Order: sequence, then C-alpha cells, then structure tokens
Amino acid sequence: MKSWPEPYRIKMVEAIRLPRREERERILREAGYNLFMVRAEDVFIDLLTDSGTGAMSDRQWSALMRGDESYAQARSWFRFYEAVRGFTGMEHVLPTHQGRAAENLLFSQIARPGISIPNNSHFDTTRANIEFFGAEAVDLVIPEGRDIHLDHPFKGNMDLNRLEALLKEKGRKSVPLCMITITNNTGGGQPVSLANIRATGELCRRYGVPLFLDCCRFAENAYFIKLREPECARMSIREIVAAMFACADGATMSAKKDGLGNIGGFLALRDGDLAARLKSMLILKEGFPTYGGLAGRDLEALAQGFEEVQEEDYLEARVGQIARFGEALKGRGVPILEPTGGHAVYLDARGILPHVPAHAFPAQSLTAELYLEGGVRGVEIGSLMFGKTGKDGRFLPAALELVRLAVPRRVYTDNHLGYVAEVTGEIVQNASSCKGFRIVEEAPFLRHFTARLEPLA
Repeated sequence: MKSWPEPYRIKMVEAIRLPRREERERILREAGYNLFMVRAEDVFIDLLTDSGTGAMSDRQWSALMRGDESYAQARSWFRFYEAVRGFTGMEHVLPTHQGRAAENLLFSQIARPGISIPNNSHFDTTRANIEFFGAEAVDLVIPEGRDIHLDHPFKGNMDLNRLEALLKEKGRKSVPLCMITITNNTGGGQPVSLANIRATGELCRRYGVPLFLDCCRFAENAYFIKLREPECARMSIREIVAAMFACADGATMSAKKDGLGNIGGFLALRDGDLAARLKSMLILKEGFPTYGGLAGRDLEALAQGFEEVQEEDYLEARVGQIARFGEALKGRGVPILEPTGGHAVYLDARGILPHVPAHAFPAQSLTAELYLEGGVRGVEIGSLMFGKTGKDGRFLPAALELVRLAVPRRVYTDNHLGYVAEVTGEIVQNASSCKGFRIVEEAPFLRHFTARLEPLA
C-alpha cells in the first residue's frame, strides 16, 4: 500500500528553538519539575496536549473575518448552532469557552454527595468537576483497556456487566447519568465501538438513566469504527457520527480537539427542561446563551472546523501520523500502549522505569527526562494526576503510569516526531539514571497542573 502524504500544504511557519542543556536544567528546576510551568518558548517540540494547539485551515482563517460580534443572536451563533445540531442531532446547544466549563455547568445541577457518575474512564477535568460537587466518578472501562500491550480494536469500550451491576445497586436517583468518553483519553486515546455505544445506550434506557458522550474526539472515534468494525466499513464518517450521537441524550465537548479550534466547547441536550435550567447558569458563569464566553469569530472558526474534521482524507492523515509515530518509538525499543490511538502515543513509564515506585511518580520522572534530554514536553497521566491518599493514609497509585505525547493537529511533521522517538530511545537506553520525585506543593484539585516537585536523592 502506498504511503499517502498529508492532504494539505504548509502556508506559514513558526520558528522554534532548542535551549542548551544547561538552560533546560535551570528551566526545569525553576519550574518545580512540572512541565506545565515551563514557558512555551523554552519548549522545542510541544506534545503537552492536542487541545487548542492545532493549526487552523485557510477556510477557518477566512471564517474568522465573518465573525459577527453582536452581543445577542449574532449571525455567527446561528452558524455554530446549525453545525453542532447537524452532527449531534440535538436541539439544545449551550456554547462554552471550553469543555470543562460545559462539564461544570452540567455537574453543578446533578452532582452532589451520594451521587455516582459512571464512565468508561473519566479524564482529569471531568473527574475534578464531579468530585468538586461531592459526587463519585466511577471508571468502568473493559478489562482489556487496562492491559497496556494487548492488541484489542476497542479498548475504550464500556464494561456493560459492571455498568449494569452499578445501575442495579444504585438506581436512577443515585446515578443521574452515564457518560462515555470518545476516544478514551485516560486509557490511551482508545476508541469505543458503535456496538458498545448502542449497547450502553440500551442498557441506560432500561434503567431510565440518560447517556452522555464526552465527544471531544468524536471524529477520530468514528474513523476507528470505520476501520475496525466490519459492519461499519461501508458507512461514511458522517453516517457513523450520526449513529453514535443517536444513542445519546446529551454531550459535552471541548471543541479545542475535533473542533479544530484554539478555544471553545459546548453542552448539547435533548432535554429542554434541563437545558432551560442550565441556560440560566450559563448566563451567570459564561455569558449570553448565543455566545457563551466565545467571540463571534471563534464560533465561525469552530463551525467550519466541525465540517473539516469529518473529512475522511484528513482523518486518514491524522490517525496515520500517530500510527507512524508509535512505530518509530517501538523501533527504538520504547514500550508504548498498544494499539496507538487517534491523537497521541502513550509511553509505558512503568515499563521504562521499573525501578521507580509509583509513590515516586515514574511517569512524571519520564516527562522531566524528555524535556531535559531533548526539549520535548509531554504530560504525565499516572499517579501524579490520578493517585490519591486513602482514608487509612496509604498511597493509592493510578492504574496505569503513562506519559502522553499528544500531537497537535496539522502542526508537526514526521521529522519532528522522529526526533522525539530518537530522544525517547536514548532515555530508555539510560533509564537506570532516572530518579523519582516527591511533591513539595500541591492544590486540592487537579494538582498536576500546578504542583511543584523535587528529585529524590
């Protein structure tokens, strides 16, 4: 099979600089060994996140010029609304400045002590918003999703048996909704099959529980369904997207991913009564319901992005680049979570640094080493992000110790990612020199964003 090039050409470039090693040592130390605290201009290859970091197309830049900045009922709002309603099929759309604002709106009305919110796997801001209001975030991904090296086509699937057991035990009053994150970011960007989404929707309806999609990478998930689910091979991406959302009663989205935008999000609903209650909160927290914290130009760019992201040639290039990145890493002896997902490659920090115990944060150690050795910024998805101290005072580590190398959309070439693979391979060869960390400062929620650490002796 031929290796097809990207379906676009580069029109503008931005210079990047690799600081000298002694600079990187100082920068890392001053940042408290937390890559979130490193200035972007001091990063050579930035794979911290794919959220809002992509390159917009010429069509999106043109759309910015059409932005209607009227406070209420702007023309740009109607274009955004029709675009979101078009692919979700949901009548009520509340724009927000990003996905976590949509989550906060939703959970402010339904989350409280005694409430459980199941999901295949909650990502950090979703979990934090649920726990902030006193509810319990429950992860119910299939067992295969916990096996880093197992080759399974849909490792993001919901464990239907465990979900039904929870619904039976808790009941509708204690489980006000169920969520599925597509693709499953916490578990390696792994997709969820259409069959599993449908089965989850049917199970939720049987118990009277609404199903919501955390759909920030909905198009990437649809592409995996087309590739890996034989029954869907002849369906178009748009048909698969429609089929996924047909199973759901609502959706939250950070449009900074598959909206191909630099800012924005939404909450979409079928329930008009719930939408009316949330609209009042939207006005209080975000802005008027026809802009929700976004400028008209942002609404225009996102409306265009929702169209472009469902183009199959774009998705083929996007997912293909991630797969090639994964193969380049494996070729240099780097253990990764397999198969590769749609937006990132996840390094197996536990496999690379087996001598660093979970309480010393091996994934954070690997993240720091990537910057020190090559000016590469990734993000820890392990015990710094998800570890906790139990009621008995014992440390409860995360299920997986991963470093996510999230690739911004339409930004880096295979040469950039090949360099990252080289740097990572060199770290693996000298892994015994990597030490762990201890926390010296942390916040009560989402500590990984602002924590300061110091190396263990």
